[in-house]
Amino acid sequence: MFGFSQLYEPSDLQEAWEFLNNDRTAKIIAGGTDILLKFRHKEISDIPLVSLKRIKSLKEIKELPNGSVQIGAMATFTQVNKDPIINDQLPFLAKAAITMGGPQIQNVATIGGNLCNGATSADSASSLLTLKAKLTLQSLHGTRVVDMEKFYQGLYQTDIQHGEILTAVSIPKINGLWGGHYTKFSMRKAMDISTLGCAVVCLLKDQKTIGEIRIALGTAAPMPIRCYQAENVALGQNLTDQLLVKVGIEAVKEAKPRSSWRASREFREELIKELTSRTLLEAFFQAGGKRS
Repeated sequence: MFGFSQLYEPSDLQEAWEFLNNDRTAKIIAGGTDILLKFRHKEISDIPLVSLKRIKSLKEIKELPNGSVQIGAMATFTQVNKDPIINDQLPFLAKAAITMGGPQIQNVATIGGNLCNGATSADSASSLLTLKAKLTLQSLHGTRVVDMEKFYQGLYQTDIQHGEILTAVSIPKINGLWGGHYTKFSMRKAMDISTLGCAVVCLLKDQKTIGEIRIALGTAAPMPIRCYQAENVALGQNLTDQLLVKVGIEAVKEAKPRSSWRASREFREELIKELTSRTLLEAFFQAGGKRS
């Protein structure tokens, strides 16, 4: 029906690596919500697929001894949303997970597939950028750990080599007063790709002062980005209306959005200003902050 030449379902990573090593045309299928569309639209055809759904270890979510949270690459967005560890340690990530399509998509789409597709609109990417996530890539030749900030290299381009499998996403423990929030704007309330996504993590020195801030945008540039200049504007400051405006303006400068069939450049610029301000304000409140 979809035009792939073979569907191989290994029971462990070793089998998957060996198949990928022997056939360089093979591609990995996780939830299938992205790659099957490429087959349907005839962007790719007549290649073998390696399904990871039978590898149970890739679905685990656990807290490590150092306090970091490790999410298996085959964990679905529904799992991420409902997992007690994530809801306890990273509640904003749990909430962000249910912005990904509707329940049917969330039940099959995986966090690893969402990242490896390389789309700037990937709903998980912005949140994971603000959480300083690290990605574990494994192959027959060994293991690499890549920072989220270095994983995206351009439009649909990622730092993953043929034969490598993303096995886990690790999020370091955040200490102190902190909060996070993800805001997604789309033309429809559900089942739509984001026109813009914004994630913010805010750490406080005290209840009024921003000690550290991380801002990330999706669908604002060719790839998900951190907005370092906008972050620097807010460091050590009390949250005011004037500060929120300044942060939004700086975020626009860094994103340099372009027009597309989904939205014009001018519309995206206004969205970036508004969503960055709103998301920062909510993250500040989630951290327990109080405005002067």
